[in-house]
Amino acid sequence: MVPSAVTWGLLAAWAVHDAEELATMAGWTRSARPRLEERLPWVPWQRLEVSQRHANVAIGLMGGVMAGASALGARTGGRSPVFQAALLGFGAHGVMHLAQAAVTRGYTPGAVTAPVVVIPFSVWAWRRLRAEGVPVRTGAAGWAGLAALPVVLAGVHAAAHALTRPRTHDTAGTSPHGTTTTPHAPTTPRAAARSGAGSGSGVGVAGRPRRFRRDRRWF
Repeated sequence: MVPSAVTWGLLAAWAVHDAEELATMAGWTRSARPRLEERLPWVPWQRLEVSQRHANVAIGLMGGVMAGASALGARTGGRSPVFQAALLGFGAHGVMHLAQAAVTRGYTPGAVTAPVVVIPFSVWAWRRLRAEGVPVRTGAAGWAGLAALPVVLAGVHAAAHALTRPRTHDTAGTSPHGTTTTPHAPTTPRAAARSGAGSGSGVGVAGRPRRFRRDRRWF
């Protein structure tokens, strides 16, 4: 029987790893950008810079994906193709972090937990699955699961971008400080006259006193 440390352990290992990314991703993309633009000018670093809010939403969405994959793994004893694809992608993700750190010659978000949590857990989990006699997806099926990783990551970040992008307000609705504003009244002579005629004062057009007629309810 496959222990829950293998199936739900995937979610736990992911949480440890992404806690590092959550704490460092937004600040790193902002502070490391000048150095990376000088070192790798062909990479569109301005598009890769993310806000803390974007990182929060993206990691939260990815957490839902990993939780679903772990639940399928627990229900099927590790036989779920979705669980095995997630486990394979998780291990490959750790290797990718090491490659990113090597290319940039410095720290990248997730580079600390990748060699001490992600890769060791992935290797251990695959060994336990084989030891329990669980059929492991290899060959074309395994490559298909691995190819799904960048698609899932791109979809998660696209959704996070859509959920966190600033919303436009109509020009007459909200001021920069968040207070509601109204358009200014017209200042033409005719408009001013109409404004004076419709006010509650006793002054009519051109300063003439208004006549009050109770029979027609003029006020």
